[in-house]
Amino acid sequence: MTTAMHELLSILDLEQLEHNLYRGRSPQAGWQRVFGGQVIGQALVAAQRTVVADRFVHSLHCYFMRPGDPSVPIIYEVDRIRDGGSFTTRRVVAIQHGHAIFSLEASFQVEEAGLEHQIDNTLEVPKPETLKSQTELLEMMGDNVPEAIRKFWARERPLEIKPVMLEHYTTRKKLAPQQHVWVRTTGEVPDERPLQAAILAYLSDMTLLDTATFAHGRNGFDPEIQMASLDHAMWFHRPHKLDDWLLYTMDSPNSIGARGLSRGFLYGRDGQLIASVAQEGLIRLKSKPKK
Repeated sequence: MTTAMHELLSILDLEQLEHNLYRGRSPQAGWQRVFGGQVIGQALVAAQRTVVADRFVHSLHCYFMRPGDPSVPIIYEVDRIRDGGSFTTRRVVAIQHGHAIFSLEASFQVEEAGLEHQIDNTLEVPKPETLKSQTELLEMMGDNVPEAIRKFWARERPLEIKPVMLEHYTTRKKLAPQQHVWVRTTGEVPDERPLQAAILAYLSDMTLLDTATFAHGRNGFDPEIQMASLDHAMWFHRPHKLDDWLLYTMDSPNSIGARGLSRGFLYGRDGQLIASVAQEGLIRLKSKPKK
């Protein structure tokens, strides 16, 4: 298990301060703000701590209100909205410096049998074994990769990502707003459904919003663009062990008003649809300073 993966499991193990009150910390990795997926995952863990063990998350909806400060802890306050016969609803507010920075609402359900289907969405995507990791791409492409991307790819992270397409990282061509990446954790994930759901939520924020920039010849590392997640929704369809590569396929149907909308679908290697994601984010062209 890598150090980064050990750290991820550690930051998802929140400290309970009081009834419905939890504290989380951020890794001290030099980030200027807290990674959005971290806050989603920690807030989901806080909500799960107040739900009986036989109910599992099936959806979450959240809003990012302020950038998180990685130098101080985040306080998570859980509101136990409803405990019904089959469903449980929780609301979580994340607080720093006396202000709400994030809110999440999640629904949990008792497992029950019912109608089941999945549309055939077979994708002709290269297998992960045939693709290079971001570290290998750095060695192969060298200075063809912009400096900001090189620094990000070179960092140790709890996720290994193998992008299927590379053109949007190295050119300013206007490309179709879609991408596919293979992703897996860099260490073993315990066979615990609540923790697996939190890690899925964590990784679902990775690379998603970037997709909305490709149609404009940009990417998420473009210094001329200000980007930030605004809201995030996720639906958990099937439990799935996180012991192998997952295919994250993403597209962006629309951008307007300095906002971009991206959708994502997470599949197991066996083709099972594990989760669906949607996110709208700020994509604002920075104005040039006046002389």
